[in-house]
Amino acid sequence: MDAAPSPGHVLGMRLLLALFLWTGLAQAEGLTEVDVELVLAVDVSRSMEPFELEIQRRGYAAALRSPEVHAAIARGPLGYVALTYIEWAGTQRVIVPWTRVETPADANAFADQLTVAFQDGFRRTSISGALDFAVRSLETNAFLGLRQVIDVSGDGPNNLGPPVLAARARALAQGIVINGLPLMTRRDGPTALWGIDDLDVYYENCVIGGPGAFVIPVTDWDDFEGAVRRKLILELAGPPTGPGLGPRLWRAQAEGYNCLIGEEIWERNRGLFAYP
Repeated sequence: MDAAPSPGHVLGMRLLLALFLWTGLAQAEGLTEVDVELVLAVDVSRSMEPFELEIQRRGYAAALRSPEVHAAIARGPLGYVALTYIEWAGTQRVIVPWTRVETPADANAFADQLTVAFQDGFRRTSISGALDFAVRSLETNAFLGLRQVIDVSGDGPNNLGPPVLAARARALAQGIVINGLPLMTRRDGPTALWGIDDLDVYYENCVIGGPGAFVIPVTDWDDFEGAVRRKLILELAGPPTGPGLGPRLWRAQAEGYNCLIGEEIWERNRGLFAYP
C-alpha cells in the first residue's frame, strides 16, 4: 500500500491550491496580488499633543526605513505588500494612498511622505469610524492580498460614532484582522479626563480581533519607534510562535468588560470644556 501523505505535504498542497485560486481571482477582477493589504490607522484626535503627532509620523517613517521591515516584506510568498496610511479622530484623512511596496526604495519613498507638514483640525475619538473607513478602503482598493490587516493606534477609548464592537464585528465578518497599538503615555491636563488607565485591556477586549491579532502597548514615547517596527514586522511576516516570542494575542472578550466606557466618560465630562 502507498504511504499516506504527511501532514506537511497536505498543508503544502492546500497552500498551493489557495495560491492558485487567489491568483485566478486577482486576474479575473483586474487586481494586483500582494502578500498583505495593511491599513495604518493613526490617532490624531485633540487629546494628542503636537509633539506626539510628530513622534507618530516620524516613528512610522523610521520603522518603514528599517532593514528589519524591508526583510519582513521580502519574506512573503510574493515579496511585496500594499500599504496605506490614514489619520483619524472624528473623521479620517488619507495621508498616503494605497501603494505597492516591494523594495527598500519603495518603503523609503512611502516613509518620505510621512515627514511633510502636519495638519490640525481633528477633534474627538472615533475608533469605530476609523475601522469602518479602513474596511471600505480595503474593499475598494486595487489590490488582492492573502491577508487584510487594519493596524489601529490610539490614546483613548471610542467616544464618537457607532459602538466599537459593532465596527469590529463588521471588519471581522470580512475576514480582516485588527491589531492595536494603545498609547498609554500618561500626562496631566484636561485631555486626561477622556483617557482610561487600562487602555491596553480595552483594546484587547473591544478593538482587536481575528486570527493572530495582537496588542503592543506603548507606555513611553521613547519606545514608540521600536514598537512600530516590531508591529510592522509581525504584520508583514506573521507573528512568531513559541513561549515568550509573541505579543499579547487576542482573546475572547472578558465577561463584564465595558466597551462603552469611552462614551460614558464623554457624557459625564462633556459639560466641563468646549470640546466639539
